[in-house]
Amino acid sequence: MLGSSGLLAPPSAFRSFSPSSNKTRRPLSSTTNHRIAKQLPAEFRRGSQKLLRRHVFSCNSVNGRVSYGSPISAVMIEDSSTMTTSEEDTENIGILGVDSALQPFKDHFQYRIKKYVDQKNHFEKHEGGLEEFAKGYLKFGFNREEDGIVYREWAPAAREAQVIGDFNGWDGSNHKMEKNQFGVWSIKIRDSEGNPAIPHNSRVKFRFKHGDGVWVDRIPAWVKYATVDSTRFGAPYDGVHWDPPPSERYEFKYPRPSKPKAPRIYEAHVGMSSSEPCINSYREFADDVLPRIQANNYNTVQLMAVMEHSYYASFGYHVTNFFAVSSRSGTPEDLKYLIDKAHSLGLQVLMDVIHSHASNNVTDGLNGFDVGQSSQVSYFHTGERGYHKLWDSRLFNYGNWEVLRFLLSNLSWWLEEFKFDGFRFDGVTSMLYHHHGINMAFTGNYNEYFSEATDVDAVVYLMLANSLIHSILPDVTVIAEDVSGMPGLGRPVSEGGIGFDYRLAMAIPDKWIDYLKNKNDEEWSMKDLSWSLTNRRHTEKCISYAESHDQSIVGDKTIAFFLMDKEMYSGMSCLTDASPTVERGIALHKMIHFITMALGGEGYLNFMGNEFGHPEWIDFPREGNGWSYEKCRRQWSLVDTDHLRYKFMNAFDRAMNALDEKFSFLSSTKQIVSSTDEEDKVIIFERGDLVFVFNFHPENTYDGYKVGCDLPGKYRVALDSDALEVGGHGRVGHDVDHFTSPEGIPGVPETNFNNRPNSFKVLSPARTCVVYYRVEESPEVTNDGNLSSVNETLQVDASKQEDVEESAVVVDHRAEENPGETNDCDLASVYEKLLIDGAKQENIEEPASVLNKKIAASKLDDPEVEETEDGTSDD
Repeated sequence: MLGSSGLLAPPSAFRSFSPSSNKTRRPLSSTTNHRIAKQLPAEFRRGSQKLLRRHVFSCNSVNGRVSYGSPISAVMIEDSSTMTTSEEDTENIGILGVDSALQPFKDHFQYRIKKYVDQKNHFEKHEGGLEEFAKGYLKFGFNREEDGIVYREWAPAAREAQVIGDFNGWDGSNHKMEKNQFGVWSIKIRDSEGNPAIPHNSRVKFRFKHGDGVWVDRIPAWVKYATVDSTRFGAPYDGVHWDPPPSERYEFKYPRPSKPKAPRIYEAHVGMSSSEPCINSYREFADDVLPRIQANNYNTVQLMAVMEHSYYASFGYHVTNFFAVSSRSGTPEDLKYLIDKAHSLGLQVLMDVIHSHASNNVTDGLNGFDVGQSSQVSYFHTGERGYHKLWDSRLFNYGNWEVLRFLLSNLSWWLEEFKFDGFRFDGVTSMLYHHHGINMAFTGNYNEYFSEATDVDAVVYLMLANSLIHSILPDVTVIAEDVSGMPGLGRPVSEGGIGFDYRLAMAIPDKWIDYLKNKNDEEWSMKDLSWSLTNRRHTEKCISYAESHDQSIVGDKTIAFFLMDKEMYSGMSCLTDASPTVERGIALHKMIHFITMALGGEGYLNFMGNEFGHPEWIDFPREGNGWSYEKCRRQWSLVDTDHLRYKFMNAFDRAMNALDEKFSFLSSTKQIVSSTDEEDKVIIFERGDLVFVFNFHPENTYDGYKVGCDLPGKYRVALDSDALEVGGHGRVGHDVDHFTSPEGIPGVPETNFNNRPNSFKVLSPARTCVVYYRVEESPEVTNDGNLSSVNETLQVDASKQEDVEESAVVVDHRAEENPGETNDCDLASVYEKLLIDGAKQENIEEPASVLNKKIAASKLDDPEVEETEDGTSDD
C-alpha cells in the first residue's frame, strides 16, 4: 500500500496517505465476504496533505539518510543486560529524521519506544533475554526431561487440574497437577520400563476445574498436533502428543536459500491445491505444485492455513491450535518435507501467521481457557475489547506477560522447528487500533495513527516480534497486512518503527475491481492508474498484487472471470478463433498483472492459479453448497492442456518473473513515470534501466511512437505481451534496434521530451505492453556471444514442467552487439530456440514453414532506427 521510493521529495511529503485513489468515501457495510470481514470494512480517500508519489519527472535521485548512531538506536539494538532507557535515549528517534511530519508525535514515539525498551529489559532481567523468553515451547506443553515427560500449562483461573489421555484411559485421578505462584500448572510423568510415559501420536487433553466447580476438558494450549475423527460429523478435535522416534523424524537436508533481492511470492493454500475435489496433502503439494511454482520463476512461496483451524472454510484465519500444523494435510513431518523440498528448489517459504485474533471455539481452541476470569490472568481482553464483532473471534491481551511468551514463542517455533523463512502477519490493522479499523475511513491524517485510538501494547508486541524474528534469522522476510497505512510500519525497530520488511499494497486490487466493474475501456484513466500504483510511502517497501485469495472467494470473481466470464467455458480453445471478449480478456489480464508488478511495489504476489487465469471462484465445503469440494480445488488441467489458451497467460506470468530475475527491476529504487497520456491511453515509465510502454487503448496501434528514456544508446525488446508465444499477434519485431536521439539541453529537464534527456521510437499495438532494455555496446564481443546469452535466457527447464510453453522473449541485459553484423540470425535464433525444447515438450509443434512466415513478418515491421537530420542512420 505504502512503500519506499528512491526519488527526491521534501520531508513534508513523507506523509501517510490513502492507498486508494477514490476521491469520495463509499458507504461502509458488514458483509460475509471474507476479504472485507478479514481486512476490515475500511475504505479510503486521498488526504489533503502533500503526498509523495513516484510519479516524478526528474532523473536526479536524492535519498534522505538517517543516522544509525543515535543513542536510541544503540539501546534498541543492544540485547545485553546493561540495556537502559532515558530521556536522552528517546530524544534522537531515527524515524523522525525520515519523515519530519512525524515531529508533532514525538511524545507518542518516545512513549512506545520506552515501553518496548523496558519490556526487553524485563526479559533480560527475569528470563535471560528476548530470545530465551521466546523459547517457551521448550518449557510449556509436553517436553521430555530426563526419565519422563513434563507437562506445563498456564491456567491461573483453574482451581484444580489434571492431564488425561489415551495413556491413562482418560482418568486423571492419578495425574493431578500442581500450580505455582504464576498460575502455571505442571506434572512430571515418568517413563515405565523404558517406554515413554505418553506414547507418541496418542491423544491428550488438559482437564481443569474452574470457579464454578465445573470440570472441563481442553486441548493443551501448546500442543504440537491436533486431530479429529473424520468419520464423525462435527466431532471435536483432540490434542495429540507428537514426539516421533528418531527413525520417524524428518531431518532437513537442504539449507535455506539466500534472501532474494525482491520477493516474487506465490500465495498458496495446500488443502485446495489438488486438481481433485478433495483436501490435498503437504507431500503432494511438495511433489506436484512446488515444481510449477519454480518453473514460473517465483522465488518465494507463502503458505496459508498452516496453523490448525477447526473450521476449514475460515481459510485458516480462525486458528484454534497455534503450535500445531493443520492435520487435514498431514503431519508435522510432512510439512517439514514440503519446506525442505521448497528450499531444494531455491524457494523461500513464508507462513501466514495469525496473531491478530483467535478462534471463538471453546472445546478445541485457546478460548476454552477463558472461564470468565479477568484479562490479567487470561489470554484475551474481557468484554468488548476482547471480542471482534465482525470476525466473531477473541482478541489477545498484548500487555500480558504470558501472552507475550505464547505469541513470541510461537514465532520462534515456526522458524526454528520448521525452517520457515519469514511471515505474513494477518490482520495487522485490527491489532494497531482499539477500534480495529471498523467503520474507520483512513484519510492519511497523522492524527488517525497516533492518538488514544492506537493500541500501544499491540504496537510494542509487533516491535518485539520483528526484533525477535530478525534476530533469529537476519535474512528473514516479514510482511504486514495493514489497510490503514500507519507511518513507520515498515521502518526498522532501531529507528522507532514497527519493523516490518514489507507491507501489502492492499488498495491496488480494489482499484482494478473498480475499473473492471464500473468503467468502460475508454473511461480508464492513465493518470489515475499510475497514481494508484505509485501512491505509497517513501522508504517503506510494498508487495503489490492485482489479486490474492481475497479476490477469489465466493461472492467475488478473479480478474480473468471479470474479463471473460462465461466465455471461459467455451471460448478458450486454440482450435477456433478467439472471440473479441476472450481476445480482450487475455490481453488485459497480462497487462493488469504486469503493470501491477512493475509499478506497484518492491515485491509481487500472485495467488495460486491466477497466473493462468483460473476461472470461477473459491467456495469451501459448507452446508450452503452441500459440503462440496468442487470449487475448492485448482484445475491444473486447464493450463496443462496444450490447445487451451490458459497456457498463454501462464507463459506470460513466467516471463514477467524471468524479467525481474534477469534485470532486478523490482529492487531498483529508480522508478520514473514519464508519460500518462489520456487520449492515447498510454503509460510510459522506467524501472531500473528498463523502459516500459503500456498501451491500454482498445483499438489504436501507434507506429513510430516516441518514448522518453534516461540513457542514450540502442534499445531492444526485453518482454512483449504481443509475442505469439504468449497468445499475442507477433506484431512487434524483436530484432529491431531502437536508437535514441538527444532531447533538449542535457541536465535541463524542462527542455527534454517528457522530462527525459533521450528518446526512441517504437511500435505500440493496442492492448499491449512491451519492455525495452539498453544494449551495452562492446565491439570485441561477437554475435555468437549475444546468441548464447539470448538462448540462455530463453531456456525453459522442461524437466520442471513438461507442458510449459516458451515465454515471451526475455533478453540478457549483458547482451552485446557487433555493429558490423546484421541481426537476421538473432531473430531466427530466437524462434529456433522456441523449438529446441520440442523434444522435451510435446506441446510445441510449430512447423518450420510457419516460423519462416513469422520471421518474415517481423522483418516487415518498421525497423524504427532513428535517423539524423541529414537522413543517415545513427549507426
